[in-house]
Amino acid sequence: MERVEVIKRDITQMKVDAIVNAANSSLMGGGGVDGAIHRAGGPQILEECKKIVATQGECETGEAVITTAGKLPAKFVIHTVGPVWSNGKNQEDCLLADCYRNSLQLAIDHGCKTVAFPNISTGAYRFPKNLAAKIAVSTIKYCLQQHGEFEKIFFVCFDQENFDLMQKELIAASNPETSIP
Repeated sequence: MERVEVIKRDITQMKVDAIVNAANSSLMGGGGVDGAIHRAGGPQILEECKKIVATQGECETGEAVITTAGKLPAKFVIHTVGPVWSNGKNQEDCLLADCYRNSLQLAIDHGCKTVAFPNISTGAYRFPKNLAAKIAVSTIKYCLQQHGEFEKIFFVCFDQENFDLMQKELIAASNPETSIP
């Protein structure tokens, strides 16, 4: 997993090919990372999101769409809709994994070599952070084994708890002999 790095930073400052936005289904911006990306990127991102919604309707949970990045230092923003946690009763784990897979597929389709992910669904959507970290790391690990196109994948954490959990999962994924209780 040498192509994966966990960092604590503002995702809107990442100079990568694509940053992933933990969007809501309307794609119209919101709170958390979604609002920060829309504010920092400027109105161009919202205008492109409006066109996507006018063409295909809202973005379903687990799906992803792509826009340019407006004023952000990235080239693209990949908007994915994470699941709202319902005690694991609505296949939230599979839907969260779909967010990572579908985002990476859009990145491949658009020639992206570097991608930065936030902690999808762990804020207002209340997905347990430890489980979200496991799903994120295992899904990215699998995708990297299938697709050699990527130079670097970043997990960009806003808070210390997510950073610590992601770091722990990444270490475990890098060393299969390490057992994490």
